[in-house]
Amino acid sequence: MKDHVRRGQRARNAGQWVEAHAAYKAAFDAADPTTSTERERAEVAGELGLCEVALRRYRDAAEHLSRSLEQREALPDALRRRFEAGQREAAKHIATLVLGIDPPDAEVFIDGERIDQVARTYTRFFEPGKHMVRARAPGREEALHSFLGVAGAEHEITMQLPRAAASSAKEASSAREASRAKETATAAPASARRLPAARAQAPSPWASWPGTLRITGIAVTTAGVTVGTILIVRAGKLDDDLSARRDLLQAEPSSSASMCWHAPRNSPCGELARLQDARNTYGRAGLAAVITGGVLGAMTAASFLTDFSFLGVKPAGDRVNVSPVANGSELGARIEGKW
Repeated sequence: MKDHVRRGQRARNAGQWVEAHAAYKAAFDAADPTTSTERERAEVAGELGLCEVALRRYRDAAEHLSRSLEQREALPDALRRRFEAGQREAAKHIATLVLGIDPPDAEVFIDGERIDQVARTYTRFFEPGKHMVRARAPGREEALHSFLGVAGAEHEITMQLPRAAASSAKEASSAREASRAKETATAAPASARRLPAARAQAPSPWASWPGTLRITGIAVTTAGVTVGTILIVRAGKLDDDLSARRDLLQAEPSSSASMCWHAPRNSPCGELARLQDARNTYGRAGLAAVITGGVLGAMTAASFLTDFSFLGVKPAGDRVNVSPVANGSELGARIEGKW
């Protein structure tokens, strides 16, 4: 290691940063706790970081300088100030992540790469841009978190992995089974065993009153449109009959339009008036039924895009919510919830 350090010092003094970096990297890899002191290893890591700053490899520089300054008490003041200045320069060009994990023994993956270290808090350095953090542990739900790294900024993230629902249900089931077995063994013979209680079923999403109204709305909409269509078809048939009778009446030589104003109801003109009234009645009723069905249908469709959680019916976080979006940059629907 010392031979590599001397070679690195000569290259650094000559301004040959590539050669100096190669020498200090070899010294860093060759460092052995059994043959080198804590101060020597801290100096090698710091000098390697300064070479990487000179070569604009800021992420690697921040990693090595941070590792060196973890042993700042063992460094001479002059070296410590040099390394701190180098770390400040590297931090201007990278994003810093301070990550807290609970439980601390969880596996942590950053951008798909597993971190071998096990700790409650991690400090890592990244190139600016989007990054993904994933953590998992036995009996816990997996946690995901993405963040946008900003050069010169420090991001603090705390990830807590809740206990998995399946694991909690399994533990509760095991406890119930053990309790049931104990009661059976101490209180009743084998022939008097009770049947296990029926497992509660999850309520249907249509069981609440919004679901009932939606079913009612669909039924009324279908009935209204169907009845309205039938009435309109009937009005059209009556209109055809009315036209045929009017043509027949006008074809008679002794008839005229003025004769039907005060004609008796049993006369041809009276029959013509009754047909006209029936046609108008069926037409208006059919049109009203179709319009009413259409309005109810639109209201029913809109209820599927409405979040009723503000009425205390069901927490919004327990399902998927769909809401329309319309602004200067977006037009469509926003879908959010627990998947």
